[in-house]
Amino acid sequence: MDRTATGTALLAQLPPPLPADRIIAVNRPSSDLHTTRSHSWNGWTFDVPPGVFVPGWTSRMIHDRVLDGRIETRGLRYAAMGVGLGVEAVAAGLRGAREVHALDVHPASIAATTRHYREIVGDRPGTAFHPRVGDLFDPVPDGSRFDVVTFNPPAVSRPVSDDPDVVRNVCVGAPLVARFFAQLAERELLAPAGEILLIASTTADLRALVGHALDHGFDPRIDHLHDWQDGVVTFLFRITHQGLRNGGRS
Repeated sequence: MDRTATGTALLAQLPPPLPADRIIAVNRPSSDLHTTRSHSWNGWTFDVPPGVFVPGWTSRMIHDRVLDGRIETRGLRYAAMGVGLGVEAVAAGLRGAREVHALDVHPASIAATTRHYREIVGDRPGTAFHPRVGDLFDPVPDGSRFDVVTFNPPAVSRPVSDDPDVVRNVCVGAPLVARFFAQLAERELLAPAGEILLIASTTADLRALVGHALDHGFDPRIDHLHDWQDGVVTFLFRITHQGLRNGGRS
């Protein structure tokens, strides 16, 4: 696979979704979703309230990169879309982001994120923390601009449960990602030299996701691939405005 490909060349080489039975098998929801649990990462313990998802290995691909700077947020305006438990918000705060916008449609997830951020990061000079509840970018004030946006969308292409909490976190599908890119473009939320880091696997319709980015004037390319050796391959896409090729920030 050509990891430098963009546009229609990138679309052409993306694999189709896995068969439906395989998608459902690898996304079976945990039976303890509606209990209180805990999650450990980087030496910290995060309390997980009922209905809030425990981050999996796919999410950790973002968390680790924010913390170590492969996804750079230091001194930048960062938006963590679908922040859930708040791990990436904590990582960005510790990294020294100028602004950390923690966004999620689920009030209990934002409450958990806020608690963890206050406990681990605290009141850090030079970093403003903005937890916001709402659908995608709806709660973000007009005129906001982001240098970095991360999103691990619930883009699984087959329904795996009728539990609303599972659907919200796993299988809303590609239409949510279409609205995500539409809002970024129509509201000009991404700074001119900004980047979107979006993660999705072959349990999603990758061609639809990338197509939505292209339709709204963005330029996706493959930043990282991970083959889980079970038929699932995860793609981390680094996405910029069309015509911008990894240049410096203005």
